[in-house]
Amino acid sequence: MEDFVEELARDNVTEVKVVLASVVVALAVYQVILIAVGYGKLRLPFLSGRAASFTHRSMGDAIVAVTLIVAVMCLAYFGFEDGEDDEETRAVLHVIAASSLLGVLTLKVIVVRWWHSLGRHLPALGITVFTLFVLTWLTSAGDYLLGW
Repeated sequence: MEDFVEELARDNVTEVKVVLASVVVALAVYQVILIAVGYGKLRLPFLSGRAASFTHRSMGDAIVAVTLIVAVMCLAYFGFEDGEDDEETRAVLHVIAASSLLGVLTLKVIVVRWWHSLGRHLPALGITVFTLFVLTWLTSAGDYLLGW
């Protein structure tokens, strides 16, 4: 699988992962704005709440797909490597944040699609998903781009 990921990314796995993860975080920010319009917390004259909610859900499906691609690339290529103490701490935090993200994201999708009685928890789930996206990005792509 590692060779497949390398070939697919043309030996630029880290760079491809950083770009895709950064796009996902940018789209996550856009998602927060969209759902704020959808819930009526933010009013934009050119965007109705209904259109914003529809777009939020459609974009969410695309974000989940790209997130899963990044996760597979990450696991297949990088795995769980040992590193220096600072790097190892960052990697452990990244794995915890990413695993939590996938779990909460799965729960949010289940609530949206099948478990409607828990719909009142969607704002909290959404904020948690957004926070975990940002934390996961900061401990990988953010670390790469910002050089912390």
